[in-house]
Amino acid sequence: MQSTQKTRLVVATGNAHKLREIAEIFTDFEVVSQKQAGFDMEVEENGATFAENALIKARAAAKALDCIALADDSGLCVNALGGAPGIYSARYCGRHGDDKANRDLLLKNIEHVTDRSAYFTSAVALVYPDGKELVAEGRTYGKILKAEQGDGGFGYDPIFESDDLKKSFGLATAEEKNAVSHRFRALQALLEKWREQETK
Repeated sequence: MQSTQKTRLVVATGNAHKLREIAEIFTDFEVVSQKQAGFDMEVEENGATFAENALIKARAAAKALDCIALADDSGLCVNALGGAPGIYSARYCGRHGDDKANRDLLLKNIEHVTDRSAYFTSAVALVYPDGKELVAEGRTYGKILKAEQGDGGFGYDPIFESDDLKKSFGLATAEEKNAVSHRFRALQALLEKWREQETK
């Protein structure tokens, strides 16, 4: 008789929204947070790219817990600023996680810029205990507004107008945003890669 027990997938995050989004896509796994799995160590994200940072977090969790681990790293890239804030999105203002200060500084830095095109990038990494690794990326495109619109979402959402939704992520419902988000697209691409290698 075949076992129906799902393989455990540890997600290197403390974000409940992110965890739920991943669980809804990776239905073949039992998805748990790293804290639930007993790993609660802060890992220094010192990579030069989103993919490197995602791999650093996933490798640490996979090694500590001896199981499959998934991590993501994401941020906002503004074309007129050469891709900034990029991997420094969460600490653009110099402090980690001060969303309002990050948005205010970004608006100030592109105040007189005509090209306000931008995109969110997400890199997701899946790491196995034996060292096998899968990485995928996703993007969602839009532009930076001149003022905040809406108070939904988090981070830069109120000043990012989505090309797909024709409104800011701050005005979008969670369902609307998740359907076109960079993380959703990265996770879908990662799931396809995982399915391909599972059938080899």
